[in-house]
Amino acid sequence: MTNNSKVTLKEGMHFIGELEGFEFNLDADPNFGGKNNGPKPKGLILTALAGCTSMDVISVLRKMKVEPEEFFVNVEGELSEEHPKVYKDILITYHFKGNIKKEQAEKAIDLSLTKYCGVAAMLKKSSNVNYNIVIE
Repeated sequence: MTNNSKVTLKEGMHFIGELEGFEFNLDADPNFGGKNNGPKPKGLILTALAGCTSMDVISVLRKMKVEPEEFFVNVEGELSEEHPKVYKDILITYHFKGNIKKEQAEKAIDLSLTKYCGVAAMLKKSSNVNYNIVIE
C-alpha cells in the first residue's frame, strides 16, 4: 500500500495539504513567517499518533465487548533543543469514562503500542514514548 500526500503553497508560509481526498491548512509559526492559518506540520505527528493508537484501543476494547461512555487521548511531545528538532519524549494520556477495568485498558493500549500502531512504531525509533491511563 502506498500513501500520497501533497502540499501547495497559498501565500507566505500557508500551505494547503491534501491527503486521501481531504484538504487541510498548514502554516508556520509567526516567528517564521506564518499567520496561524493552520497547525504546524510537526504537531500533526502527535495528532497522527493520537488517532492511530485511539483507533487501535477502541477496536481491541470492542472485541472484548467493552464500550467506554467517553474516550479521548492527549499526546504531549517535548522537542529537542538542537536542530533538527525532534520529539525526544512523548507522553500519551488515555482518558476513559465508564465501565472499564484498568486491566482491559492496559491490554488494549499494550497491543496498540507494541503490535498495531505504525505511527508509534515509527516514533519509538527516535523518541521515548510513555503513557498514562485515567479512568473516571
